[in-house]
Amino acid sequence: MTEFGTFGDVQVTIESDRVAIAEICRPPNNFFDLNLIESLSQAFGALDDDPACRSIVLCSEGKHFCAGADFAGRSSPQESPAVNADGSPRHLYDAGVELFSTRTPVVAAIQGAAVGGGLGVACFPDFRVAAPEARFAANFARLGFHHGFGLSATLPKIVGHQKALELLYTGRRVKGEEALAIGLADRLVPLADVRESAHALAAEIAASAPLAVVAIRQTMRGDMAAAYQAATDREKAQQDWLRQTEDWREGVAAMAERRLPNFKGC
Repeated sequence: MTEFGTFGDVQVTIESDRVAIAEICRPPNNFFDLNLIESLSQAFGALDDDPACRSIVLCSEGKHFCAGADFAGRSSPQESPAVNADGSPRHLYDAGVELFSTRTPVVAAIQGAAVGGGLGVACFPDFRVAAPEARFAANFARLGFHHGFGLSATLPKIVGHQKALELLYTGRRVKGEEALAIGLADRLVPLADVRESAHALAAEIAASAPLAVVAIRQTMRGDMAAAYQAATDREKAQQDWLRQTEDWREGVAAMAERRLPNFKGC
């Protein structure tokens, strides 16, 4: 194992089998924000340029893979760059475009929750290895909000259009067994084996001819960055206006108070 570097809250090592381990270190919940996506984008971009890396395992320290945004403000992330290179305000979706533009195949190891924006992060990798205890949820509508992080583009490709509609409309939780059945998880293994199984799949990929794998990946999902950008342009616009509504405030309050929301459509 070789220490590759630390990128914000993401620590990266490269194993002797050419598999990089990129671990999100914001336990226990690994909340989602601009700093996290910036860190992942920088880490994966650097790994793209290192011939010692042929595949990546994306994993998280703690109870949950990524429990979404921290609406309660309990986390204290480091300060982020405020603007893009062209001077425009920096948004986490800008960092997301850069992340989706990276070239190295990624296998996610999913334990605990992948919720909201965390589900978006889980849908970025090529594959997902999950435990039965994992739970996936596009809970945006239950917050009076519009989904984001490119789920408009990624989720239907993974589970199909109709199943994506159901998950987005209802916001319901999907546990590991169902995730496997609908294609949201590619492999289901005991919780203690999630990382090892994800690593084994990544090692299978790393053992293939690297130029061929990159070419195949470009053919199969090379338009994802453009699709992500188009999706997030609309997602952000819808999120901006919904954030002004009473339903949004009620949804966040209900979540904080652990009760059912009383939406009024205003």
